[in-house]
Amino acid sequence: MRSMSRMIGTGILAAMLAGPTAVAGAAAQAPAAIESASAEVNGTTLHYLAAGAGEPVLLLHGYAQNSHMWRPLMAELARTNRVIAPDLRGFGGSARPEGGYDKKTMAADVHALAVSLGLERVRIAGHDIGLMVAYAYAAQYPAAVDRIALMDAFLPGVGDWTTVWLLRDLWHFHFYGPTPLALVAGRERIYFEHFWNDFAADPARSVSEADRRLYAAAYAQPGAMKAGFEVFRAFEQDARDFAGFARTRLPMPMLVMAGEKASGEFLVAQGRLVADHVEGVVVPGAGHWLVDEAPAQVIPKLVEFLAK
Repeated sequence: MRSMSRMIGTGILAAMLAGPTAVAGAAAQAPAAIESASAEVNGTTLHYLAAGAGEPVLLLHGYAQNSHMWRPLMAELARTNRVIAPDLRGFGGSARPEGGYDKKTMAADVHALAVSLGLERVRIAGHDIGLMVAYAYAAQYPAAVDRIALMDAFLPGVGDWTTVWLLRDLWHFHFYGPTPLALVAGRERIYFEHFWNDFAADPARSVSEADRRLYAAAYAQPGAMKAGFEVFRAFEQDARDFAGFARTRLPMPMLVMAGEKASGEFLVAQGRLVADHVEGVVVPGAGHWLVDEAPAQVIPKLVEFLAK
């Protein structure tokens, strides 16, 4: 520890001797600490990760994961931006209320969190379920969103959404209630292996073993699987809400990223149905778990878009 302190001190001294420009450059390159906090918002409690300073970015996770998935991206974005990655209602360290799992309400949770943190205008990105929440956020609060990134899944109720790639596993969108809960109790890891493996282009390059253990333990908490199932139960309501949202096109820049072996061009086409300024990127050889499967392609592109 002392030798590390001496190395850090030597680096700072060298930067100081080189002049103020070098000091500023060294500070910009220093990794920001990621902190954990919670807030009471919109009648529930949201846990969130926070790092960095500057223009704010919200990162919204998807199913079978939680805010932890964003740590690799946060480490890069936090060099130039303030980054907030909440656990959505029912997930991770957030509260697990009985209802409110329609994406319109989940977006209201995140907006209330942003307001509580003094974030008047944000950049926002969402993966999987998180992209649905991100879209609902931008549709409800367009003046509060500078730009939006949607990552590999689909928008219920927009275009021919019932033919989307992920619906090949339609069973799990109806997998909720007492019997499914009894079937997965104590077998959460077995259940999630299906998603981590079968939705990836290559299971060996999907979610890491350490992260699989972390997520399985998080979803094994009391009430967590029930809350997770509720996001699917709400899809019919989401489809009605999103069909209404889509009648007013989003004015802000939108980045759509999808895996070649997953949502592909489908999500890009949906983005163009709801927004005026869409950049579509299909990541070659990647499946659904973009940050995990193709970090070298995905993280720099997200930083380029969100840190502008």
